[in-house]
Amino acid sequence: MHIYVPSGARKVTISSEGGCFWEVMKVRGSSRRFSYRSVLPTVLIAGILLPFLFIRAAFLALEGASKCSSDTNCIGWKFGPLFFNGRDTSLLLKMERKVQWAKLQGSIYRHLASIGIPKSMDCLCLRLAEEYSVNSLARSSLPPPEFISRLADTSYNHLAVLTDNVLAAAVVVSSAVRNSGQPEKMVFHIVTDKKMYAPMHAWFALHSVAPAVVEVKGLHQYEWPIHVNIGVMEMMEIHRAIQDHFYRDGVSGNLEGDGLFGKLEALRPNYVSIMNYLRIYLPELFPELDKIVFLDDDIIVQHDLSPLWAIHLDGKVMGAVSPSQGEGERSYCFGRKFSDYLNFSSPIVSMSELAPDRCAWLYGMNVFNLEAWRRTNITQTYHRWLKLNLDSGFTLWRMGALSPSLIAFNGQVHPIDPSWHISGLGHQLPDVDEKTLEAAAVIHFSGPAKPWLEIGFPELRSLWNTHVNFSNEFIRSCSIME
Repeated sequence: MHIYVPSGARKVTISSEGGCFWEVMKVRGSSRRFSYRSVLPTVLIAGILLPFLFIRAAFLALEGASKCSSDTNCIGWKFGPLFFNGRDTSLLLKMERKVQWAKLQGSIYRHLASIGIPKSMDCLCLRLAEEYSVNSLARSSLPPPEFISRLADTSYNHLAVLTDNVLAAAVVVSSAVRNSGQPEKMVFHIVTDKKMYAPMHAWFALHSVAPAVVEVKGLHQYEWPIHVNIGVMEMMEIHRAIQDHFYRDGVSGNLEGDGLFGKLEALRPNYVSIMNYLRIYLPELFPELDKIVFLDDDIIVQHDLSPLWAIHLDGKVMGAVSPSQGEGERSYCFGRKFSDYLNFSSPIVSMSELAPDRCAWLYGMNVFNLEAWRRTNITQTYHRWLKLNLDSGFTLWRMGALSPSLIAFNGQVHPIDPSWHISGLGHQLPDVDEKTLEAAAVIHFSGPAKPWLEIGFPELRSLWNTHVNFSNEFIRSCSIME
């Protein structure tokens, strides 16, 4: 290789660390060319050594991570002396802090979006409440007088939905009726609180799901024995104390750590809603029934549920999906385990008959043998463990309805086929193929990303939107998101 220097160039000397040099001299009217083959050994040596030097620097950076007092110091130690001067390192650290804060803000906004009530759904409730007050049809009997006898007729297929969400309840009922092979055999029992009774009643009074039958009942309409009222009040007081404990625990944390998210997590509506915990009183809610299918309000029914009433529970109280595969020693859990809900480091939990590696069954679509339940002490066991958790300073489990239920129903759960219920669609996209998802009788949007929220997964929202009538006057006037 050669260097060509144009006429008129001045003398230039370029030295290298290897001691070699190139020299270019002015030659009037022409150019002289000089060979620099003498530098080839240096170039080759540098090409071989430089990669090793970079690899060594990377290993030094990794080894030094454990010596740093903070991420900020680590960044400066790893990269500052090697590539940046002091000012550049400071700018890099500022940029790193901005990126971390932006990620934290994004997580906070997403969390707040998951616990809020969209204006459109609030509008729907207000419009329906107004309709209930001015329109006699919205106050008509549910069910009509000629179908009231079905509410206690055990030859029909009874389904219970405990909710304060009108739109969600409408989707559950419409999807179940649409995909039923025997809709005329279906009786829906919608239980809600006093505040939401008027809009809930108005919706189902104005939007018939015939030939199925719907009953809407508010908690204020129940006439329970005094011991049941006391039990419900005691249960809610303890659950609210648990929520308050974790809320205060979150406040004491670092704003950049888990403390803030613990505080926000404690504000989730389902942790303070009586509708989330009242399922432990299903025998008292439906004293005249001996079997019922319980449905959460964040599910979609994709196939006929009639075969559920033919499942023999072998004397057990509940039929539920337990996400496990295999049998005996070869069985394994691909869902959450008991240890994900209960604190087995506590002596109280560790000395129980529960196994930490056991698969936790799914709440949200369950078959209940109410007659068998009444012969057990499940509800009393639930209350006893609530008090134990209270006395232990809330160290046995975190918030939620499932953890104490895992203990109360221990030994009373009959596993049903996993194709009946796929859960977790509000946490992440399902780790199953499309055919498996379509084959599920019930898909459950458990988790923060509900399909009626803007943070819901677009890939799954269409499944839910299929059962929303966007041409309905109430839906359209309140701009329910399509």
